[in-house]
Amino acid sequence: MKRFCLIVGLMVLFFSCEQDPNVVYKENADIENGKWFVKNTPSFRFTITDASIPYDLYYTLRHNLTYPYYNLYLTRYLTDERGHEIESRLDELILMDPKTGEPRGKGLGDLYDNKVLMKRAYRFAKPGTYVMRIKQYMRQDPLPDVVSVGISVEKSGQ
Repeated sequence: MKRFCLIVGLMVLFFSCEQDPNVVYKENADIENGKWFVKNTPSFRFTITDASIPYDLYYTLRHNLTYPYYNLYLTRYLTDERGHEIESRLDELILMDPKTGEPRGKGLGDLYDNKVLMKRAYRFAKPGTYVMRIKQYMRQDPLPDVVSVGISVEKSGQ
């Protein structure tokens, strides 16, 4: 009976972790001790095999409920496989409602996960390897209560 329960449990775990077929790349970098220093610039390397279709790019962020601001400024740098900068841009992520203070995203306890659109229906110039670097651009160094940051690259539904 124990063996049967173990097999059923493993099957449930296996099928519940099934990947979304539209996700081309998804990765998160943990922020050590929840203190994000300006000099800490997580880097994400991904490959685009089909440049004929558009992609949606998202920030993924996990923070504690004790994060002291309603927003987060990030600078992103996109480079091609040769290291040539394609784009750099400052973005503002709204993590909590500015009026009510209610957190956005999905929460479990005091941790909240946010998935914020970075670019919709973006077309890469050609197939290849790309690197996205993300740097926090707040006035506090280190920035407290940020647990992880990452990106998700998905085939666009436009």
